[in-house]
Amino acid sequence: MKAIVYTKYGTPDELKLQELPKPAPRDHEVLIKVNAASINSWDWDNLRGQPFINRLIFGLLKPKTRILGCDIAGLVEAVGKNVKRLQPGDEVFGDMSGCHWGGFADYVCADEKVLALKPTSINFEHAAAIPQAGVLALQGLRDHGKIRQGQKVLINGAGGGVGTFAIQLAKMYGAEVTGVDKGEKFKIIKSLGADHVIDYTRENFTQNGQQYDIILDVMGYHSIFEYRRSLSPIGIYAMVGGGPSLIFQALFLGPLISLIDAKKLRAVMHKPKKEDLDYLAELVVAGKLKPVIDRGYPLSETAEAMRYFGGGQVQGKVVIKV
Repeated sequence: MKAIVYTKYGTPDELKLQELPKPAPRDHEVLIKVNAASINSWDWDNLRGQPFINRLIFGLLKPKTRILGCDIAGLVEAVGKNVKRLQPGDEVFGDMSGCHWGGFADYVCADEKVLALKPTSINFEHAAAIPQAGVLALQGLRDHGKIRQGQKVLINGAGGGVGTFAIQLAKMYGAEVTGVDKGEKFKIIKSLGADHVIDYTRENFTQNGQQYDIILDVMGYHSIFEYRRSLSPIGIYAMVGGGPSLIFQALFLGPLISLIDAKKLRAVMHKPKKEDLDYLAELVVAGKLKPVIDRGYPLSETAEAMRYFGGGQVQGKVVIKV
């Protein structure tokens, strides 16, 4: 099989197309013929080995996982002897960050528990765009933010993968949505239903006096104390992405602040869940949610796709067509 392999941390130039043996599923796994995969910020971080804390999980000096890609959609080709729910011929999609990654390849093995059946009305590219970004948006707003109708929600990083899902979900729950991102992304942000937009290159929303019931933070470039200032008296801050300093603040200072204040500041710890994938797929089939795909690249051009992703101009998702 063909796969995109890297053996050391660095730039997209480290990604090489190689021929590897087709994997065989273990007892609890299925073998998937990959039709599409999508890039997430976690792929970008792991390629570069930054922030450094990721190396404690994925390899201190060099990556333990040689093939990136956790969001995939494809066809089940074979199953292990202990697999109960799936069978050859099933169309599936899922997030493999809970097992061993490997989605940027012709074939990959995955634990059946991280996979959901793909509705036939959703194509493989759109299905591959859903898992990590869609679940993070859902868990950030619904599970951490406790979103309710009529609330004011700010999404920092509204034009990216998580943000484009979050806008649609927040509007579906009846919230008033403010999207923060670069001005060139305003068109897509508004088209998805955002009521207000803020260009972060021109305005610091933490200093404009506005307060929000939920701040879903995908970008993470302010301090937790600045975010706290922009919360309503019982508001909730949910951090999805950010640098090491903000991660530390959200994990350790956030709970302390929440003990003495009605405002809650939390880090969203991503938890891949089949039930959440099923729910998001139902919304897509019903026309209530749509994955936004900026560009698609063939597997052989994954390095170029990653380079484009790292440039910061992506609107929605970048998909790899295998």
